[in-house]
Amino acid sequence: MLPEVSHWLDRRSSTAADWPVPRLVEAKRRLGRAGRVSVVLPALDEEATVGAIVRTVRTELMERYPLVDELVVIDSGSADRTAEVAAEAGARVVHRDDILPRLPALPGKGEVLWRSLLATSGDIVCFIDADLRDFSADFVSGTVGPLLTDPSVQLVKAMYDRPLEIGDIVVPAGGGRVTELVARPLLNMYWPELAGFVQPLGGEYAVRRHLLERLPFPCGYGIETAMLVDALQLVGLDAMAQVDVGVRRHSHQDEARLGRMAGEIWQAVLERLHRDGRVRKGTGTLNTVFAQFERGEDGFQVRSHDVAAHERPPMITIPEYRQRTALAG
Repeated sequence: MLPEVSHWLDRRSSTAADWPVPRLVEAKRRLGRAGRVSVVLPALDEEATVGAIVRTVRTELMERYPLVDELVVIDSGSADRTAEVAAEAGARVVHRDDILPRLPALPGKGEVLWRSLLATSGDIVCFIDADLRDFSADFVSGTVGPLLTDPSVQLVKAMYDRPLEIGDIVVPAGGGRVTELVARPLLNMYWPELAGFVQPLGGEYAVRRHLLERLPFPCGYGIETAMLVDALQLVGLDAMAQVDVGVRRHSHQDEARLGRMAGEIWQAVLERLHRDGRVRKGTGTLNTVFAQFERGEDGFQVRSHDVAAHERPPMITIPEYRQRTALAG
């Protein structure tokens, strides 16, 4: 590990207990409007878990302590009662397609996070995945803590244990398979400065708006990898931090879906290597038709999936966003 990474780990790693909520509320009060916090949950068919997350944030961080200013669930087309459950629990629910309607929405998590910048107003935006079980408010208070207390910090990732739970079987460190098999090797090889992040693909993190609005957003699952790489280049490693929030329990994808996620992550990495001149673009186009196999009655059957990775430009370049920002300022 690079010496600067070891120094960064000592300087920029902390635990949720280091950021008690009463202390953060006082820090937020001193910041005034610059301390406004928005919590965003991107959600697709998460009626089983989204309500408990919303209730925890609202009860502990809005009613008991005034830490969070707005709590927004961005529904990306759920076929279940995700939107109703979230609203009943106390969130403001916005449908993805109602944000920036002149641009047809593209599928993917990154698309929802990008559009959420137009649906929120906080100077600090905290993203929380909507499939978490046994959710703790530490995921929010821990990640916003360094941002409310240290103006030099721009991005904070949550870190945690990530058990793999399949029925009654629990593998204590078995979660995060794409992290260990794809994202971590790529980051170690090409951006070793980022090797200190324990959960580079984790969906729980907080970022200052003025950084988020300058970042391009891959529309799919490449968003977390791309955000780390792009933030490193824009603000440097010392402006990034991580906070230990304990244990993350959530639903797990099957291997086929994880394979497609890995393809999207690799495309985001390749785009940045091309952009930085570290890998020369070939004359052909990248094949994005992902072939996978399932065994059927007549043997193995091929299943093809299009995993083309589209990217949205920095939100600050979008006229509607610039207009809204000018009016708010």
